[in-house]
Amino acid sequence: MINQALIFVVDTLFHLFILAVLVRFWMQVLRAPMRNPIAQFTMALSDWAVKPLRRIIPGFFGLDLASLLVAWAAEFVLQVILLYIMDRPITENPGVLSVVLFFAFVKLIRLSIYVFIGALILQAVLSWVNPHHPVAPFFDALTRPFMKPVRKIIPLIGGVDISPIFVLIAFQLVLMLPVAWLEGQAMMMIVRALV
Repeated sequence: MINQALIFVVDTLFHLFILAVLVRFWMQVLRAPMRNPIAQFTMALSDWAVKPLRRIIPGFFGLDLASLLVAWAAEFVLQVILLYIMDRPITENPGVLSVVLFFAFVKLIRLSIYVFIGALILQAVLSWVNPHHPVAPFFDALTRPFMKPVRKIIPLIGGVDISPIFVLIAFQLVLMLPVAWLEGQAMMMIVRALV
């Protein structure tokens, strides 16, 4: 019972930070505007970890590798902590670290898809409620690469854009098929290594 509560608290705190760093990474990749409360929050929450690393690891083709590395490292540390809480210490088999590193990367893919799903839902709501809200361009920048091809295929129906539904379905299928399979494979390798 206490282990479950501890896992919940640790997982929640780590993922708040990891999500902020991932949003920071995707903001820079997709050239999202930085002058809005969400962007300012993510920058303020992650500056302490990203800025020092940026001196060592420069950007590469518009990718903020420092942010991605911080997110990956934080997810890796989280998974190691969770294994210790679940009484599966990795000190017995240090070879499992490479598998946990891979598992952490797959978790980042899952979290990235959740970031895009959340941005898509918020953008859809804002487009109906207040399309000129200051954060609307931010969500538009995050979702445009996924929405643009679908909008070319699916026209407006009665003035309503239903393309977000199809993008959400595609995101869910990616989560259910390749991402879930990769997570399952990584978990099996971790369990085998720790037995």
